[in-house]
Amino acid sequence: MHYHRKQSEAALRFADRRRREDEAPRLVTEVPRLKTLQLEIEERSGGSSVAEPKHMRRVVVEHAPALFFIPCGDARCKDGGHDITHTVLRSLRAGETEFEGQDVCTGAQGTGQCSRILHYVALATYA
Repeated sequence: MHYHRKQSEAALRFADRRRREDEAPRLVTEVPRLKTLQLEIEERSGGSSVAEPKHMRRVVVEHAPALFFIPCGDARCKDGGHDITHTVLRSLRAGETEFEGQDVCTGAQGTGQCSRILHYVALATYA
């Protein structure tokens, strides 16, 4: 029973994310000159200097939504994640080829706030 509830919560989060992606404008419409975009993503625990492994996300510009929401990497986090849409789009609209930023998770762990911090480096090319 507990497994089913946990699976249902995960399914609901996935469905919500899919809905937001479907409703978002397309990246190619928001930044027509953009040709390529890749994000190097690293998440750290706020109380630890040890980082989680980095990963590279290559964005398929022609099909991607103009939505940059990265779920929190901590399985104990409830309702968290990193919405970096506004800052990424601002940099892309300004034609920046390399930019970086960070975001604190908005979720909760038990009775406290999640301590995860996302750091990203973006590389973009334009027509």
